[in-house]
Amino acid sequence: MQLKYQPKPKAILLLEDGTFFEGKAAGAIGTTTGEICFNTGMTGYQEIFTDPSYYGQIVVMNNAHIGNYGINDVEVESESIKISGMICKKFNNGFSRPAAQKSLHDYFTEHHIVSISDVDTRALVRYIRDKGAMNCIISSSVFDIDELKKQLAQTPSMEGLELSSKVSTKKAYEVGDEKAAKRVALVDFGVKKNTIRSLVERGCYVKVFPMKTSLQELLSFHPKGFMLSNGPGDPSVMKEETALVKQIVDSHLPTFGICLGHQLLAQSQGIATYKMHSGHRGINHPVKNIITGKSEITSQNHGFSVKAEDVAKNNQVEVTHINLNDHTIEGIRLKGKPVFSVQYHPEAAPGPHDSRYLFDDFVKSMG
Repeated sequence: MQLKYQPKPKAILLLEDGTFFEGKAAGAIGTTTGEICFNTGMTGYQEIFTDPSYYGQIVVMNNAHIGNYGINDVEVESESIKISGMICKKFNNGFSRPAAQKSLHDYFTEHHIVSISDVDTRALVRYIRDKGAMNCIISSSVFDIDELKKQLAQTPSMEGLELSSKVSTKKAYEVGDEKAAKRVALVDFGVKKNTIRSLVERGCYVKVFPMKTSLQELLSFHPKGFMLSNGPGDPSVMKEETALVKQIVDSHLPTFGICLGHQLLAQSQGIATYKMHSGHRGINHPVKNIITGKSEITSQNHGFSVKAEDVAKNNQVEVTHINLNDHTIEGIRLKGKPVFSVQYHPEAAPGPHDSRYLFDDFVKSMG
């Protein structure tokens, strides 16, 4: 039987500065807005799309083919797709992996994710890498540029935007063996499932708390340590959460922060954060561990960073990791306390396992 060719609907990508690209619709038909960013990873698109840290962002995928291995229900990092939209070169409606349950097109359609394909992603990434982070709009239903500009103008800037409350759990829940001696209170700012899994695999009993939980309630779980998770948005506007992290640090219990958790830990020590030009997103970022002298290839997803000059002025904070591409700070620890954090994602998913030792260090610090 000969299959009839079905032409893809038209779609438009418009950037905040007026630059636009034409392409083909992928996923749901409609219009979506968000901050444009790019991920350099060659695999792991499903984990990227379900990472809560991407909430409010439209992701440019650098790999030429997206969707080719379909969707597997177990390869998710949260309960739903968190990106606002996706941009790629080639979007595969079919898939080749026997373990997949559905196509990426069906997955996006079910979750109402508007995307665009057939875009020159190399040219686009070079452009936003030079111009910096900005908002954008994708539409496969509206093609009037002036109308799209009006809709885009209503989209708030990521700078100054609090988004963790959109993805944090609304109700505390527990994972692992409740008889385990090492109990971890995890403050959920947008946690990835693999962070919880990484702790449970190491014999921890984890209770995941909403981000607005008080220290008293966290301590009622009788934890041996605290985990501060990753998450989306601008950390500088999270005053209450920064204050909570300071209380956690003052409890003198072992504490491990990842990504947004790292930024909030820094802020709790008087270290400011700032919006990066274009951020770090991918699974091949080189980081050097200053303590051991070894380097590791890391998975990253962040558009904010901590100010190196503030760290240098704080004699109670020590830099542990630096990025070998741009020398931004990738890890810190507090002197005299079992408290440390990293800007990147040691739980990966997707990404290499070079940094899994950090979970081992955290578990050991709990005795």
